Amino acid sequence: MTELFTPYSYGSLRLKNRVVMAPMTRSMSPGNIPSDQVVGYYRLRAAGGVGLIITEGTTVGHKAASGYPNVPSMSGKESLAGWKKVIDAVHAEGGKIAPQLWHVGGIRKPGVEPGGDTPGYSPSGMAFPGKVTGHAMTQGDINEVVEAFVHAAIDAERIGFDAIELHGAHGYLLDQFFWQGTNHRTDHYGGSLENRVRFACEIISGIRAKVNKDFPIILRYSQWKQQDYTARLAETPEELGEFLGYLVNAGVDIFHCSQRRFWEAEFEGSDLNLAGWTKKLTGKDAITVGSVSLNADFLPEAGDKVFKDGEIASLDGLTKMLARDEFDLVAVGRAMIANPDWAKLVEAGQFDKLANFEKKMLMSLVP
Repeated sequence: MTELFTPYSYGSLRLKNRVVMAPMTRSMSPGNIPSDQVVGYYRLRAAGGVGLIITEGTTVGHKAASGYPNVPSMSGKESLAGWKKVIDAVHAEGGKIAPQLWHVGGIRKPGVEPGGDTPGYSPSGMAFPGKVTGHAMTQGDINEVVEAFVHAAIDAERIGFDAIELHGAHGYLLDQFFWQGTNHRTDHYGGSLENRVRFACEIISGIRAKVNKDFPIILRYSQWKQQDYTARLAETPEELGEFLGYLVNAGVDIFHCSQRRFWEAEFEGSDLNLAGWTKKLTGKDAITVGSVSLNADFLPEAGDKVFKDGEIASLDGLTKMLARDEFDLVAVGRAMIANPDWAKLVEAGQFDKLANFEKKMLMSLVP
């Protein structure tokens, strides 16, 4: 486990180890304000030894940003005060924390608060390929959302977060622009890969211009979408390199490379996973994620809406990949729900004390 527990630094971010808590939506912030229970939830993981916590998705200040009830917001005096309590608790335990800034895009259904009857906003009014269910964004809408992300990032740095992550994965708004299936625009935000990545680049460059130069910007991206697990943005390393290059030029510091199973190779002819290819192609630091420490991916069972169960699995393959410098950080999701002290137990070699993940654990925040 030596490589997993060496210090890490990037810009102003200094971590005691390479273990990251992955962002996981919990929908337990009534009124979109992080509660004292949310404070306790993150405090436990920081006390458990994790180097960096990436929060659950927290919505930016745009009327169509939220798509699920009781998710926290990164706008408004009360929500920011709630997050400040979280930050202080994590820092008191020796951890670092970054918010995941989120806009759900076309996934939104009218009626979810905040936002009321506002429909889903997306590049072409689609949440799913070929099915228009919401509002196709105008240039004015795009400008408003860019500004909302920039303002959220400014607030995040101001109240003491150690970095930010932009949610550009899993078929939400940024990814809806990336993905040809949901982006049918004919203006300079649609068509070519360069055009489809333009919206995200405007957000990134806008943030980069307003936060301190050594304040890290993380981007989470994925090939797969919640609307289609087989979807791909890039079929070849060359296409992936082009996609990532635009984002690097805009100002991304670290890529968070979401896979359902981290151990799977991304392209034929190489054992590198998505994070491995990302680091190779860009030279930027990369976070790997995807069922780390468990024997099964999170794909819900038929008719279910929550992550499925998983049993504790070996980390041997993961640590070998890390030792080969294929990626820099490792994000742990469900296994850290089951084991708030996952990092301390793994570092001590106490694998027999690790609990399996059971989906019933999602019913409460603090054990």
